[in-house]
Amino acid sequence: MSDLTIINYNGQRVLTTAQLAESYGTDGRIVSNNFNRNKERYTEGKHFIALRGDEKRVFLNRHQFDDSSKNAAVLYLWTEKGAWLHAKSLNTDEAWDAYEMLVDEYYNVREQLPQPPQSLELALQAALEHEREIKSIKSDVNYLKGSMRVDTLQQQEIQQAAKQSVIQALGGIDSIAYKEMSKKVFSSFWREFKQHFKVPRYGDIPKAKFEEAIRFIQLWRPSTSLQMEIDQYNSQMSFV
Repeated sequence: MSDLTIINYNGQRVLTTAQLAESYGTDGRIVSNNFNRNKERYTEGKHFIALRGDEKRVFLNRHQFDDSSKNAAVLYLWTEKGAWLHAKSLNTDEAWDAYEMLVDEYYNVREQLPQPPQSLELALQAALEHEREIKSIKSDVNYLKGSMRVDTLQQQEIQQAAKQSVIQALGGIDSIAYKEMSKKVFSSFWREFKQHFKVPRYGDIPKAKFEEAIRFIQLWRPSTSLQMEIDQYNSQMSFV
């Protein structure tokens, strides 16, 4: 984040849409689309600053941008709270990690201006209040990260690992047990899997438990009675 061009507007640090997208590892159009779909959640002055007309022209004359910001009808500048809403909208580990770095290394850096003695106490109170807000936001971030569900790729990995584990337990795809009772064994596996993780479907597993889910699959074995039934079917292969 240290290579971000510092932008201050009316005493607070802000980011352009292009800078925010670069920080979150996404495209500026995605950031803009997320904003347009959720405009009712954003408040001008709190989450963003919109520059138009002469105000925009004066701002651009003082800053040099290599992106398309100067061609936009409205130039959006995102505050710290606006960046939080975008991280929530993207809802990826990368976005949350980038947001935390923005707070620590960009938004939370304050200009060290000399303070008149009589305003020192007020400045300290403001700093303490800001620190409380940061802690509250970080707490929300950690909660949201902890409640995120496994993504599509992780769901596919779980499904593929489960398929391999069950087929192995049945004695292979060419075994008699696979032909006769694969549905029963798969059903048994998924029932135990969902009971263990206390979820209605495997796609509801939290991201934080993905590695545990893979480990469960690798260690899973059929119950004793089910294994005996598998062995009984496969023993018939010796007499075929």
